[in-house]
Amino acid sequence: MTTSTGSTTAAATVTTSPPSVRSTRPRGPRTWVATTLVNVVTAVIGVLFLVPLLWVVFAAVNADAGLKLSWPGSGFSLDNFRAVMTPETTYRPMWNGLVLCVSSSAIAMVVATLAAYPLSRFETRYKRPFLLTILFSTGLPITAIMVPVYGLFVQLNLVDTLSGTVAFMATTALPIAIFLMKNFMDGVPITLEEAAWTDGASSMQTLRHVVLPLMWPGLSVVLIFTFIGQWGNFFIPFVLLLSPDQLPASVSIFTFFGQYGSVQWGQLAAYSVLYTLPVVVLYLLLSRRLGGAFTFGGALKG
Repeated sequence: MTTSTGSTTAAATVTTSPPSVRSTRPRGPRTWVATTLVNVVTAVIGVLFLVPLLWVVFAAVNADAGLKLSWPGSGFSLDNFRAVMTPETTYRPMWNGLVLCVSSSAIAMVVATLAAYPLSRFETRYKRPFLLTILFSTGLPITAIMVPVYGLFVQLNLVDTLSGTVAFMATTALPIAIFLMKNFMDGVPITLEEAAWTDGASSMQTLRHVVLPLMWPGLSVVLIFTFIGQWGNFFIPFVLLLSPDQLPASVSIFTFFGQYGSVQWGQLAAYSVLYTLPVVVLYLLLSRRLGGAFTFGGALKG
């Protein structure tokens, strides 16, 4: 009798369980229309981004390239690359750009790390105002401060110097670098640092041997963002550098727009392809780091 009663109760429980909400909820026409509209808008935006990239690739290998997007066909040629790959046009500007961007990115990374660590680990009364100031600085247009900066550089005799330009470019990259670095440091558990402090490690030793190795994916993201921002920076080198032999590639590409008469669209596209190579190479080198995640489960056991 007891077994039968238990079976009856179990059966009643199974039969009275409510049906799945997902299986009974109909998908109305509004949901289908909204999903289709979102997909169409996304596809249109993707095409708008893809068409200029396709034009650059096709025009770079087209001897008769123009503003119209067209398949090279019988006009396929590498003459555009041969025309721009000269020391004056490509090699020296690319080297100048690498010197400026690598130097300024390295300075910005070091300073941002040292500034983000106390912001992430210590509580002070000035922490929130300082973070709000950094956040405001990320949206400040560089054109708003270039006039006083140029006047300062004239007084300090730093105009047309690579060192002064590197220092100012690193300064402009600091706000976003500090903001990103601080957020990545917040993901590192402080319990790991407390264990290192117990063993007698200093704050700088903890930062170097505990925090930074655990946030390599974050460092890679900050480095890529900083380098891309510096590599595409046109206005600062254009204003602060006067000698043609010191101009980076971001400024020398401007010479294709009118200095030699009509614009050579094929050569401009070929130069643009070469100009993107350092960024692509940097991304490929750090892509393994970007796929990593902060998994501290094993580190917290013990």
